[in-house]
Amino acid sequence: MPGWLHVQSRRLQLLARPRRPEALPVTLDRHRIYVLPTGFGLFLGTLLAVMLLGALNYNNNPALLLALVLATSALASALHAHLQLSGLRLRALSAEPVAAGQPLRLRLALARDDHRPRRGLQLSYGTASACVDLLQGEQVEADLWLPTERRGWLPLQRIRLSTLQPLGLVRAWGWVWPATPVLVYPAPERNAPPLPDTGNPGTHTRPDPLGDDLQQLRPYRHGDARRAIAWKHSARRDSLLVREHEHATGNELLLDWHALGPLPHERRIARLARWVDDAEHEGRRYRLLLPGQPALGPSSGDAHRHQCLRALALMPTA
Repeated sequence: MPGWLHVQSRRLQLLARPRRPEALPVTLDRHRIYVLPTGFGLFLGTLLAVMLLGALNYNNNPALLLALVLATSALASALHAHLQLSGLRLRALSAEPVAAGQPLRLRLALARDDHRPRRGLQLSYGTASACVDLLQGEQVEADLWLPTERRGWLPLQRIRLSTLQPLGLVRAWGWVWPATPVLVYPAPERNAPPLPDTGNPGTHTRPDPLGDDLQQLRPYRHGDARRAIAWKHSARRDSLLVREHEHATGNELLLDWHALGPLPHERRIARLARWVDDAEHEGRRYRLLLPGQPALGPSSGDAHRHQCLRALALMPTA
């Protein structure tokens, strides 16, 4: 694409973007879709203009007819590209939190109100992009992998939906700016010290789904490990049941913010995030104490881990 056309395209894209975040779902209508020729489209347009002038100058009717047919095809291609995006709806988005520094998978759900097939749809967010086709059904999902740098809420920027279909002569695009932020957990500290000692060498028994002696079955709760589900008993009762066992274990862990006094603010958050992951890996119950917040736990499991990491991610900056 020539330099001047690229500059004009960038200016038009800036003008065409939404001015503020929008609540989902968002539908692309004719007022939000823009069409510009590609480099190949400009070349073909120049070629058609030369053919048209030559045909008129030499009164060559076959060449004139060919030029008009090709020009009509190019205009039909531009209309078809516009229709590829018209009525397309960004229905929802979701993202599982990850630690800062890891790529975050943003899942987008695209839907349509008609039965017209949509091919070659491209979603772009910064340097991340994905291509999908919406051929059968009324919805398709696409994944964008976003870079993360710091903990906390990550406000989403504008997402571009575009297509080069059907002939690559024009590019049609529209912008969506979701108002839904996504959460990024703090990055765990590397080479962190081991979990803190509870200070009591005594042991006690507690229910644990990985023990050896069967104690009881209880209803499934959100966050329970799948390997602890008693599938045979669940099939008999038409409801999920979880095995609980008893075994000896050490005292519950206390992960206290104030016990890390000498460390800087962000370093404390990183160390507590590491200890939360380590405690989960060892299958131990733990309590998290943060300033200005009620104690979290003691408990264990995925639900408790996410609750603790969320609290750490939303800690105010120093």
